Amino acid sequence: MTTYLLAGGGTAGHVNPLLAVADRIRDREPDAVVLVLGTKEGLESRLVPERGYELLTIARLPFPRRPSRAALSFPGRFRGAIDDIRGYIRDRGVDVVVGFGGYASAPAYIAASRESVSLVIHEANAKPGMANKLGARFTKFVGVAFEGTSLPHATVVGMPLRREVEQLDRHAAKAEGLAAFGLDGSKPVLLVTGGSTGARSINATVAASVELILGLGWQVLHIAGAQSEITDPGLDGYRLMKYCDRMDLAIAVADLAVSRSGSATVSELSAVGIPAVYVPYPVGNGEQRFNARGVVAAGGAILVDDASFTPDWVAQTLVPLLSDRAAIAELAARAITVGVLDGADRMVDLVSRAAATPVKSTK
Repeated sequence: MTTYLLAGGGTAGHVNPLLAVADRIRDREPDAVVLVLGTKEGLESRLVPERGYELLTIARLPFPRRPSRAALSFPGRFRGAIDDIRGYIRDRGVDVVVGFGGYASAPAYIAASRESVSLVIHEANAKPGMANKLGARFTKFVGVAFEGTSLPHATVVGMPLRREVEQLDRHAAKAEGLAAFGLDGSKPVLLVTGGSTGARSINATVAASVELILGLGWQVLHIAGAQSEITDPGLDGYRLMKYCDRMDLAIAVADLAVSRSGSATVSELSAVGIPAVYVPYPVGNGEQRFNARGVVAAGGAILVDDASFTPDWVAQTLVPLLSDRAAIAELAARAITVGVLDGADRMVDLVSRAAATPVKSTK
């Protein structure tokens, strides 16, 4: 019996692939023990127990980026987190540590190295984060979601997808989705989403352009996010939602998407062959632009800067695309060529290879 410790959390971008891998390990090895390491504040504190896994926690340790009192105390707190995780590894008989980035992962990587247990890393973004750059120094088993990710020993495994997306039969689910969202099966659907919290620029531009889009014979399923302040104009064919707990059905009905280019979104849409207009989040280290690079290069998506995604851009570029169904079909055919549906299986294969490889002691 093997004991796995999966480390990550904070955001859905870390938690969802972690849970997809956890589920696949449990599918393959029903007698395995799967533990999850995270924080009490992150999304994992709710999602992990709901999925039936035990959550072990450490203190939330954001890396200090400027001098401050927190920066002065960080080294000691970081060492304390490493010691806590080493205790978990010894006390629970952990055989393999699998990290997904985020606050909990960096000390877990060092703890795994010091305890001489197998270590595997998954990097969801095309531009890797600090934790995984650190972790890649300690292992040759590094799985990445996108080609061209700059990490040592990177193996492209794709994104471990949520089961409901991985197993989605779009044709079979479309009728259910149309009924759930109150959409007309005779008209194409533009899916608009900026993630769980929304995207102000996308929301504003679509809200200003929706009558033009509807006038082309399209419908709009607009998932505006929990923090959105736009109001529903009550137009026929326009469905406004703040949150959607059945994104599998939203994907099933979509003919084209307008979206941020978070790693999970790009991976899910590409895996099932939905073409997209990606509007990368303009803040941060630019990883969203890199996430969309592969599918854009393949001709399966269009990239537009956040500042350029305006009603004028919609009128000049999106409207002609919506009027050309053959062009959209070509985008879809190209998008699916870079999509990966079996990312969870590929990642667990990598984990199995790491588990079977002896680890040189660093003690």
